[in-house]
Amino acid sequence: MAEQGISENSRRIARNTVLLYFRMFLLMLVGLFTSRVILRVLGEGELGIYSAVAGVVTMFSILTGSMSAAISRFITFELGSKESNLGKVFSTAVSTQLLLAAIVILLAEPAGLWYISNKMVLPPDRIFAAKWVLQFTILSFVIQLISVPYNADIIAHERMDAFAWISIFEGLGKLAVAFAIMVSPIDRLVFYAAMLALVSLLTRFAYGLFCRRHFEETHAGWQFDKGIFGRMFSFAGWNFIGAGSGVLRDHGGNLLLNAFFGPVANAAWFLTNQVNGAVQKFVTSFTTAINPQITKSYAAGDREYMLRLIFRGSRLSIWLLLLVAYPVIFNAGFLTDLWLGAGKVPENTVLFIRLVLVYLMIEAISYTMVTAMLSTGDIRDYQVLVGGLQLLNLPIDYILLKAGAPAETIYYVAAGVAILCLIARLYMLRKMIDLPVGRFLKEVLARELLVAGLALIVPWFIACKLQAGWGTLLISLIATEISSCILIWYFGLDHDERDIITHKILSK
Repeated sequence: MAEQGISENSRRIARNTVLLYFRMFLLMLVGLFTSRVILRVLGEGELGIYSAVAGVVTMFSILTGSMSAAISRFITFELGSKESNLGKVFSTAVSTQLLLAAIVILLAEPAGLWYISNKMVLPPDRIFAAKWVLQFTILSFVIQLISVPYNADIIAHERMDAFAWISIFEGLGKLAVAFAIMVSPIDRLVFYAAMLALVSLLTRFAYGLFCRRHFEETHAGWQFDKGIFGRMFSFAGWNFIGAGSGVLRDHGGNLLLNAFFGPVANAAWFLTNQVNGAVQKFVTSFTTAINPQITKSYAAGDREYMLRLIFRGSRLSIWLLLLVAYPVIFNAGFLTDLWLGAGKVPENTVLFIRLVLVYLMIEAISYTMVTAMLSTGDIRDYQVLVGGLQLLNLPIDYILLKAGAPAETIYYVAAGVAILCLIARLYMLRKMIDLPVGRFLKEVLARELLVAGLALIVPWFIACKLQAGWGTLLISLIATEISSCILIWYFGLDHDERDIITHKILSK
């Protein structure tokens, strides 16, 4: 029976992964095309202003991100445990997010206005527009904050069909906004921010409607359980270090770019972030499908199945990322010209894209390990160590940029700190879930380094020998994918995984 349950879980993961990859592919195309349209219509200066203002608001996810992670963990854990109290957990989560939304509004309004008026680098005649952008960006942020329990409930129930379709609806809405800017009756930058807030509101209604129709816990009524809130708040309090350090690393770096290099650097960061998000979705489409099973297996006490998911999830995350990242890294100049138009690519964009993909490959090793850590609920020591290391990003960035370092320094620092965090995660998870570190190094990390290193040879050789163009892109893409797949098959997969794939192919 246990094997039958695991087999059903595997089929569910595979089915959900397919749905999420369909979502990812559409959203990637829509997102990249949307960025091209926005750059054309707004220009890099206006785009840089929006990026910097949005970065100010997003900094407040330092306060909210940890509680959002707590809500996701508690809802998923309740579904996997034998004694479920899901209705109270969900209702308490909704109440908590409403409280956090009110706090964000009270703090973000004065802080954002002060930053725009006193610290932000922008033309004087755009201050008024920037203040309006701030208002609509706060509104969007608050709406997304209130949506967190509903989003988490859908993922915890593994209803990835709904999650995929609602996400696609949101992406198409943002594409429609990009085209609508062309006929805006008011200031284009303000109109863009206002329409994004409207898309967020419609998406929130879609999540709420689906949950109300399909999940009983959303009908639990207005409840606020102090005990559940206390456990969530304790979890979120320690997770605040990790979540906050991630926000400071990403959006704090964006604000430093504005301070040292102006709005054009923010435009390059914004466009790089679009690529980062698109490629990251390629990997998280798989981990989103597997993460609920990691948490549920921990809740059910099935440690061996949890470890199997962690190991395979880490390896497959790297293989999926490698297949996308290498062709982009070695053809980044030609691809950005195709994407944004020759001569329209902001300075540093190509280098930023290459560096952020390297950083992503380092981080992807740990995706499933982070899920396992959060599943335990006992995260204090982990967050003090790993979150503390991540906090090093911002002060190191500031010191180096102040000393005259180039803009891309923020990505070099992020990659270096990510390696330290990986080492710290292995150390902490050995204590938390008895993770066999030696086995992980042999079965996961050694395979990943071997394949990633050997897979570099083909695209690097092609990039050195051929001039950029359509022919080179096609040759590089085909050669890189074939050589990488061969390396993954022989060196990246273990015997059981090769047997599973062979069986699946033959059965079809």
